[in-house]
Amino acid sequence: MNKVIVTGVQWGDEGKGRIVDLLAETADCVVRFNGGHNAGHTLVVGGKTWKLALLPCGLLRGKLGVIGNGVVVDPQALLAEIDRIAAEGLAIGPDQLAVADNATLLLPSHIALDAAQEAARTQAIGTTGRGIGPAFEDRAGRRAIRLADLADPAVLRGRLEETLRYHNAVLAALGRSVFELEPMLAALLEQARRILPYLRPAWKLLNEADEAGRRILFEGAQAMLLDVEHGTYPFVTSSGTGPAQAASGSGLGSAARGHALGVCKAYATRVGGGPFPTELDDAIGDRLRERGGEYGTNTGRPRRCGWLDAALLRQSVRVGGIASLALTKLDVLDGMDELKICTGYRLDGVLRDDYPAGLAERGRIEPVYETLPGWQESTRGARLLRQEHFELVFNAVSPKRSRL
Repeated sequence: MNKVIVTGVQWGDEGKGRIVDLLAETADCVVRFNGGHNAGHTLVVGGKTWKLALLPCGLLRGKLGVIGNGVVVDPQALLAEIDRIAAEGLAIGPDQLAVADNATLLLPSHIALDAAQEAARTQAIGTTGRGIGPAFEDRAGRRAIRLADLADPAVLRGRLEETLRYHNAVLAALGRSVFELEPMLAALLEQARRILPYLRPAWKLLNEADEAGRRILFEGAQAMLLDVEHGTYPFVTSSGTGPAQAASGSGLGSAARGHALGVCKAYATRVGGGPFPTELDDAIGDRLRERGGEYGTNTGRPRRCGWLDAALLRQSVRVGGIASLALTKLDVLDGMDELKICTGYRLDGVLRDDYPAGLAERGRIEPVYETLPGWQESTRGARLLRQEHFELVFNAVSPKRSRL
């Protein structure tokens, strides 16, 4: 098995970056295949803290980084991140980073649309406001600009005219300022001068690496419960987040046969709006937030915290075809007298083990908990743990604890 796909199985922020960093030591290249610069990873490498958004984590280990076609790329954000990382001691050139030439370009007008649409919603989704959703919307609507278009000023002008015609109509309808073509075109052409050397047919590069037996690590952004198809819709991101997305988001079809490694926390967190059946709006939730450092890497927003939802976790494992789980932040639960795990839901008096798709049903469900004794000793840095420390994982996949 030369391909491993790392994805979160909750609402993100599970510590995927740490797992990717651990596996990257033995990988040959690390691939981003979904999302955009809305997904932040904080890593400590060689005693130094690094914060990444678009760049693959493997770059910190000297591995080839690939930004696949499934990622929407803000050229200004990418160049700023490259410059910031260089200032911190790590130069990243075209030999270290390949960017898919068929990836979608994220524009300043996408960011303005994101803000306008979020403000116009009856119930805010809680987006990061970085234009990710509108950029994916353009791609589906076939009006997006691809990074390869930056190489031809005439083509770029034509594509930008078409895109801005749509963007400005929506912005004007929402009472927002519109964008002028020439200033945006000039900025893109200037950014193109630095971006173009990084562009490659990433699908070809990855297929050649796979055929040569190279070890390829796929770094997922967001998580299964934010998947646009299978997450807690409409409070989701705008791309596929599961292991299946690795194939289409990178152009390496054989990624579908890779090992799917899911990452989950020993409790649950969520950023922004949307359902959260086990949310704790009390002192326990505050304790989890402070002990776990639950604040967004990119935004600094405090995360909502709650008990582990094993029912939703089982759903993610099944939908995502997760082959194994990595459990993080177990030590945050140290010292608690008791722990609760949601093993299912009660809807209108009926017990069920799956999370309903209907919004009205979601508003009526009640989590069903199993209570377990806590522990008082520290698990931080432990290599061998007692059986009760793994009760969380056993419950996460089967209430009968028959298997992992």
